[in-house]
Amino acid sequence: MKYNFWFVVGSQDLYGEEVLKIVAERAEEMAAKMSESLPYPLVYKVTAMSNAQITNIIKEANFDDSCAGIITWCHTFSPSKMWINGLVNLQKPYCHLATQYNKEIPNDEIDMDFMNLNQAAHGDREHGFIGARLRLPRKVIAGYWKEPNTLVRLGKWMRSAIGVAISKSMKVMRFGDNMREVAVTEGDKVEVQTKLGWQVNTWAVGDLTAEMSRVTEDEIDSLMAEYSTLYEINTTDLNAVRYQAREEIAMKKMLEREGCMAFSNTFQDLYGMEQLPGLASQHLMYQGYGYGGEGDWKVSAMTAIMKAMGEGGNGASAFMEDYTYHLAEGAEYSLGAHMLEVCPSIADPAVKPRIETHHLGIGMNEKDPARLVFEGREGDAIVVSLIDMGGRLRLIVQDIVCVKPIMPMPNLPVARVMWKAMPNLTEGVECWITAGGAHHTVLSYDVSAEQMRDWARMMDIEFVHITKDTTVEALEKELFINDLAWKLK
Repeated sequence: MKYNFWFVVGSQDLYGEEVLKIVAERAEEMAAKMSESLPYPLVYKVTAMSNAQITNIIKEANFDDSCAGIITWCHTFSPSKMWINGLVNLQKPYCHLATQYNKEIPNDEIDMDFMNLNQAAHGDREHGFIGARLRLPRKVIAGYWKEPNTLVRLGKWMRSAIGVAISKSMKVMRFGDNMREVAVTEGDKVEVQTKLGWQVNTWAVGDLTAEMSRVTEDEIDSLMAEYSTLYEINTTDLNAVRYQAREEIAMKKMLEREGCMAFSNTFQDLYGMEQLPGLASQHLMYQGYGYGGEGDWKVSAMTAIMKAMGEGGNGASAFMEDYTYHLAEGAEYSLGAHMLEVCPSIADPAVKPRIETHHLGIGMNEKDPARLVFEGREGDAIVVSLIDMGGRLRLIVQDIVCVKPIMPMPNLPVARVMWKAMPNLTEGVECWITAGGAHHTVLSYDVSAEQMRDWARMMDIEFVHITKDTTVEALEKELFINDLAWKLK
């Protein structure tokens, strides 16, 4: 799907045809110019001057799958009652761009004609009131429309809105059930589909093994050539690597056939399979699919959504798990990894990920699985967890700083990332556990906490952000207030 965003400009018919013609020309110019710096096209649709025009354009937006959201602006004064019938039925993300055509007040030109035409300061406040009055989930971005910072913020909001579009069409393929007796990977699939749009269903592992039996050697050869281009093959057990290729090809065929963008599996259910998909899962994630270990369908879908929100529609986001801590005083770090399945999109770009084959001391593997081994890149990032609180969903985001691992760990044959958690390791852990954060997360270098806040607002779910300034006491108060507020919704 090629997404775009609609630019809807507010005015009224009292200004006369000449003024309204200028408004439309400027709006079209602005949309075209801004599109040059935005990740998705901004398409000027209408200068709306009546209840009927606004209602009709919002109906069109709701039913156009390519429209990922609307961006409104009031060049002149747009009486807000005319927006009510449309906005109460809006089903797409909504951003109010508070800007004006001219950057500065023109000392010699400013007169009453100029004032009548350039009433954004007036019109945006009237338009903003109705958004507040209707209690709409919206993003307000104020700034000059040509300024880089304004365009960056608008672009990030667009990416959050793309996350909504992806969420509404999300289908998750579960190979078997989740790991037995695990609490946080459970959840209400009916509520999640109602709220987020996700369709989460199960396929038998036997269906996958049957698909694997139909994969040809030529197909495997082709994928092996792709592996050798992208990765360093650091194993003599090429049969193990070819087996992973067979798994990947079969899974991809099933995902494409069913229209699924994410999948999960569990090491407790490998009926008919020799290896848990490691390299296979990693390379599928590299292509944009979401993954969840141990049957964790929530993190699987969130991985796919956040990848789509990143740079180029498939950014540096990956399934992750908190594994162990380094608690040395003054050098406290988390080490994130998983048995096999971490996406190479987050690898240090200076070093090719290595395909290796090692024993996996958990699960029902008949043979040693092949996997990618690498270190994560340095830089600011976030970890994200979506949990089911019973009656509502909570999205937890924690700011982190990823670092080059402080030790080589030569005997740890998995992909790994080391990071400093905010506000610090121990308080960060206390905050995460207090909020109910899962052991599975999505780690992202591309998507910001602000974008996830926007996404949560668009999806109407609770948002919790752990930052450098968060304290356990303050977080406990926030969670208490959230509990009260969400019970009233």
